[in-house]
Amino acid sequence: MGSGQWSVEKRSSLRSDSFSKDIDDVPETGCLSIIVLGASGDLAKKKTFPALFNLYRQGFLPAEEVHIFGYARTKISDEELRNRIRGFLVDNKAASSKYSDDVLKFLELIKYVSGSYDTEDGFRRLDKEISEHEISKNSHEGSSRRLFYLALPPSVYPSVCKMIRNCCMNKSDLGGWTRIVVEKPFGRDLESAEKLSTQIGELFDEPQIYRIDHYLGKELVQNLLVLRFANRFFLPLWNRDNIHNVQVIFREDFGTDGRGGYFDEYGIIRDIIQNHLLQVFCLVAMEKPVSLKPEHIRDEKVKVLQSVLPITDEEVVLGQYEGYRDDPTVPDNSNTPTFATMVLRIHNERWEGVPFILKAGKALNSRKAEIRVQFKDVPGDIFKCKKQGRNEFVIRLQPSEAMYMKLTVKQPGLDMSTVQSELDLSYRQRYQGVVIPEAYERLILDTIRGDQQHFVRRDELKAAWEIFTPMLHRIDDGEFKPIPYQPGSRGPVEADELLEKAGYVQTHGYIWIPPTL
Repeated sequence: MGSGQWSVEKRSSLRSDSFSKDIDDVPETGCLSIIVLGASGDLAKKKTFPALFNLYRQGFLPAEEVHIFGYARTKISDEELRNRIRGFLVDNKAASSKYSDDVLKFLELIKYVSGSYDTEDGFRRLDKEISEHEISKNSHEGSSRRLFYLALPPSVYPSVCKMIRNCCMNKSDLGGWTRIVVEKPFGRDLESAEKLSTQIGELFDEPQIYRIDHYLGKELVQNLLVLRFANRFFLPLWNRDNIHNVQVIFREDFGTDGRGGYFDEYGIIRDIIQNHLLQVFCLVAMEKPVSLKPEHIRDEKVKVLQSVLPITDEEVVLGQYEGYRDDPTVPDNSNTPTFATMVLRIHNERWEGVPFILKAGKALNSRKAEIRVQFKDVPGDIFKCKKQGRNEFVIRLQPSEAMYMKLTVKQPGLDMSTVQSELDLSYRQRYQGVVIPEAYERLILDTIRGDQQHFVRRDELKAAWEIFTPMLHRIDDGEFKPIPYQPGSRGPVEADELLEKAGYVQTHGYIWIPPTL
C-alpha cells in the first residue's frame, strides 16, 4: 500500500447460521408427528398429553396436520392409552363437559406402539407407523416434521436417542426436521452431565436438542426480560449500588409423598436448585442481550454462570425434615437434603458484593415460588422508618401470580406517620378472564417453532454443574450433613441466621395479601 492510501478490507461474518437465519425462513409445509416416549408414565399422563391437548384445543395443532404417537414398554392398545390419559386432559368437571367433543377428537389423533427402549424392532414399527401417517397426509419426502418427547428417566436417553437416530430420523433437506426434547435431571454432576451430553451430541446437533426446564415456560419467568429491559426506571436501579440482596425461593408444604425413593437419589439441590432456581437466577442477573435471538440470550446466561464464585461452606445450610426417613423407599441412613439455602456471589461489575440467596425446601409452612429483590436502606432517613423494612420488588411465580413493590407511604390520617404498603399487579385481578398457559404448553410450542430461547444449551448446563458439583460430592460422601427440621416449619433456624448474616432484613408487621376479585 502506497503512502497516504487506505485500503478497505471486507470483514467476514462471525455469525452462525442460527444468528443470521430467522426461524421462519424455511417454510414448513409437511405434517407434524409428535412422539411421546414413556407414554404410559406419570409425566406423560399428567403434563405432556394435557399440554398437547390444550395446544390442539387452541388451534396450534391442527388435526389435518398433526398425529400423536405414544411409545412405551407397556403392552396396551390405542384405546387403553386413550382411557389412561382421558381424565387428565381437563382440570375440572365443568370444563370437562365443555370440552368433551374436543377431548374425543384429540384422542382420535393418538396411536400407541409398544416396544423396548434399547432394541430396533419397536422403533422400526414406530417409524413404519409415522411414515404411514406422513404418506396419508401427502407430505413430500423430507418435508415432514418429527418431534420426539422423552418423558423418560435419563438413564435410557443414550439408548433411546441411538434408536431414534438409527430408525426414526426424518430427512431434513426439504424443510423437514427431527427434534428431541429431554427432561431434567440431565446428569447427577458435571462428569455425568458431560458424558450424557457427549453421547447425545454424537447423534444429534445442538439445534435439534431441546433440554426442557419447565420453569422457563412460566408466565412471570418469561416476563423477566421484558421487566428488566423494557422499563426505563429499572435500568439504573438493577445493580450493586441500589440492590442489597436477591432471593430466589421455592417452598412446598408437603413432603416427598410417595416419591421418596426417586427423590433420595437426587435431593433438593439437584431436583430444584441446580436447574429451576438457577435458571431464574440467570434471568435476574444477566446482562442485556444484543437481541432476542435465542443464542444471544443464552450467551448472556452462560456469562453470568461463569462469573459465579465457588460456594463456601459458611454460606450453605442443608436440612432434612423429620420423618423423611420413615418412607420405606428411603434408606435409614439417608444424607439427602430436603431443604437447602445457599448464597451465590457473582464476580462482575454489576453484582460484586450482592448476595444471591437460593432457597428451596419440602414440608415447609407454605407453598410458593418467588423472586425477592431487596433494595438498600434510604440514606439520611428523615422519617425514622427504617425499622419498618426496606423497599422490595417481589415477583410471585406461583401460586397467585403477581408482581408487587413494597414501599413506605404516609399512614392516612392527621399524623405524619409512615406504614409499609405496595404497588400491586396481581394477574387474576388485572387480567380477568385471561387463561395463563401452562409452562409445558409454551415450551412444546417453542420446540415445534424451533425457538430454543427457553431451553438449556450444553455449555450453559456445564457451567451450572460446575457451580454445584464440588458441594454435591461432599454431600454424597457424607461430609456435609443436613440439619433436622420440623415439618410445617420455616426450615432449620440456621437458614434464617444465614439470611440475616447475608444482610436480608425481614419486614415485621407487613404481609402481602393477594387481592380478591
